[in-house]
Amino acid sequence: MTFKDFHLDPGLDEAMFYLGFEKPTAVQQQVIPAISQGDDLIACAQTGTGKTAAFVLPVLNKLANGLPSKTNTLIVVPTRELAIQIEQQIQGLSYFLSVSSIAVYGGGDGKAWEREKAAFKSGVHIIVATPGKLLSHLNMGYMDLTGLEHLILDEADRMLDMGFIDDIKRIITHLPEKRQTLMFSATMAPDIRKLARTVLTNPKEVNLAIAKPASGIDQKVCLVNESQKAEAIGRLLSERKDYKTILIFTSTKSKVNQIIHALKSFRIASRGISSDLPQDKREEVLRQFAARQVNILVATDVLSRGIDVKDINMVINFDIPNDAEDYVHRVGRTARVDAKGEAITFITPRDRRKFYLIEKLIETRIPRLELPSDLGPFPSWEQPESQDKDRHGGRRPSYNDRQRKKRPGRGRRNDNPSGQRRSQGRPPSRG
Repeated sequence: MTFKDFHLDPGLDEAMFYLGFEKPTAVQQQVIPAISQGDDLIACAQTGTGKTAAFVLPVLNKLANGLPSKTNTLIVVPTRELAIQIEQQIQGLSYFLSVSSIAVYGGGDGKAWEREKAAFKSGVHIIVATPGKLLSHLNMGYMDLTGLEHLILDEADRMLDMGFIDDIKRIITHLPEKRQTLMFSATMAPDIRKLARTVLTNPKEVNLAIAKPASGIDQKVCLVNESQKAEAIGRLLSERKDYKTILIFTSTKSKVNQIIHALKSFRIASRGISSDLPQDKREEVLRQFAARQVNILVATDVLSRGIDVKDINMVINFDIPNDAEDYVHRVGRTARVDAKGEAITFITPRDRRKFYLIEKLIETRIPRLELPSDLGPFPSWEQPESQDKDRHGGRRPSYNDRQRKKRPGRGRRNDNPSGQRRSQGRPPSRG
């Protein structure tokens, strides 16, 4: 099957040729005909399968056959990075069409607000927006969405995880009831199906490779102590000097700079990005990474679903993600659309339970990677799970635990008949 079989507008065919689109992916083969027929749709597909083009192409094809004077399509996404990514793909695919689009997300200044307001009043054809910023404009009363034909909810599972369900419901109250609604999600949890029942009408359903990494990813896991991670990552990158693009994920913002400084000791240059970085700086770093001016990018999960850079050679999970599904999104940044890539995950003994949940989710045993012995001694996979935990059950000792350890002879005083928890000498919280 080729894109010619979809009988798209010649302008789209020409744009796809210049963008290197060769043959439709599995999700595109199923989704494009369903959208073209006007059906509501709920689609579950892993990241990196080309689902953005799957919903953008049929929408642009309809617009190519007659441009409306009002906003035609609203795409709601969880993060500003994803909004920028989708709008950039719209610009590329609509290069030979007269279709207008805008990405709307938080973090801008007054000039950005006025620019967005002007676009809405002029009837921009496609809006890609995060829920909060979109609602701010909707509440002002100047957006005209009476001509809306398409509502697309992308990364619906992520939006629910981030607490946007009420925002989505409020947005829908501003939209015409007669419209085509499309929902895309990497997982099909019960909450997603519940939302689908409220916003979709007799939808077609597409399920492809639910929550599994692409087959082109060479996955490995490495069991290390926390103190060995910096040395291990430096050693791995020193052995892969031919890699042009490497993405390193960590679980906390504070570790981004720690990793960058650790790599400097190996004379390895890198840049970092997290939600603490101003929006213009984040966009600048992403542009440099996409242009290969920056080869190694250290990031938090803010990027796990919001970056679309071609040919990322390698993803390293410096920390294991808290949710098994986030692992799929992280490693899915490499080996996109049938390409090849490498993904290495560091875990500590206490992470083993989380790691086993990942293997259970993806139904695959990830090969173990042994690092050079001069970095050791390393923890053992054969270590009983009970030894992964301390006497507090694996959690960090609390303030009360530490105080009891310091005062072994003292018991509890029964001078708190209310049973309310007290600070035991700590200053009260300021909220």
